[in-house]
Amino acid sequence: MDGGVEKLRRIRFDTRRIEITDNIDQWYGADYRYFKVRGSDGNLYMVRYDEIRAAWELTMYERTQPQSDPTSSRCH
Repeated sequence: MDGGVEKLRRIRFDTRRIEITDNIDQWYGADYRYFKVRGSDGNLYMVRYDEIRAAWELTMYERTQPQSDPTSSRCH
């Protein structure tokens, strides 16, 4: 807890673990808590915590790093 505000430190998808570098925002819904965070991979994630079921869900993912263009490495 940081000043009474809970912050995420990492998220995990099966065996892949992503450290949280920035807790951008959090808000509450009916029986849910939402977190918008930036991962150590530079991407944005929005996750929801269902307080009744004690379950996490990825609700949004945004890749912020451009994918490499496979044609750019061609030999001419």
